[in-house]
Amino acid sequence: MEFNQRIAAGEKIEAVDWMPDEYRNLLIKQIHMHGISEIMGAYPEKEWVTKAPSIKRKLALNAKVQDEIGHGQMLLRLAEDLSRPYHRGREALMDDVLDGRVKFHNVFHLEAPTWADAGVIGFLVDGGAIITQAMLLNSSYAPYARMLKRIVAEESFHMQHGESVVLALASGTEEQRAMLQGAINRWWPAMMFFFGPREMGPSSKRMLDYRIRTMTNEELRQKFINRYAPRIQALGIDIPDPALRHNPATNLWSYTDPDWEWFSDVVHNNAGPMSQARLALRRQAQQDLAWFRQAQQRAAAAATRGA
Repeated sequence: MEFNQRIAAGEKIEAVDWMPDEYRNLLIKQIHMHGISEIMGAYPEKEWVTKAPSIKRKLALNAKVQDEIGHGQMLLRLAEDLSRPYHRGREALMDDVLDGRVKFHNVFHLEAPTWADAGVIGFLVDGGAIITQAMLLNSSYAPYARMLKRIVAEESFHMQHGESVVLALASGTEEQRAMLQGAINRWWPAMMFFFGPREMGPSSKRMLDYRIRTMTNEELRQKFINRYAPRIQALGIDIPDPALRHNPATNLWSYTDPDWEWFSDVVHNNAGPMSQARLALRRQAQQDLAWFRQAQQRAAAAATRGA
């Protein structure tokens, strides 16, 4: 009761504070999935680092990929802290994605076949992530909210990089504009799924009760459409949704539902067009660098004994 009163009063919970098991487990679920999604989100753009059209674009994209991996590691550190009562470290948390115990965002299961896709990922996917993460800045769990200040600031640079690519293509040749239109056609439906179903599940509702999150899926989706639909239309690019309409009276958008069943299968069964290939890369990275992690652990143990 006292914990709920603290939440209701807008107090922040610190890592050293007592918390109910339900609150702890919801935090682990949210932060674990967020961290894994940051890491898996680096793979679609990693494919384009060596193929980007200029050295400037290569360097910018490479820096972005490094940032995303860094975000994932920081978030997994938070999840590791919360998981100490369950004796689960970062190694186990990372292995969970390979064993199917944790999911990652639908967008990172998809193909990125053109340079325009790399730009649209930065423009739309990172833009959508900023909207979600800005909401989480008000999370009741203080360490998460503090960490997100840095992540949101860096994601803003990522979005600006994507926007720069999109603007260059939109003002380019007909072939470049067609490439951009194709990428928007691929990613817009995925972004409608990105924020989750209109009717939130029990876990998401409890996160609202605990103020781990402070907005519903539909509120986040409406905010995304309101921000990005006018921007895309201003470029003279079509949004692949004939049902997309803005209601001035309610300030809400109507839209075509994504294929919920297909995207759900992609996420829950790793059944997307690139799911298995990217998981294979993740598995290879885990195996190839196992020696380095073991060396770090031995060095840390030796330092502890010496102290």
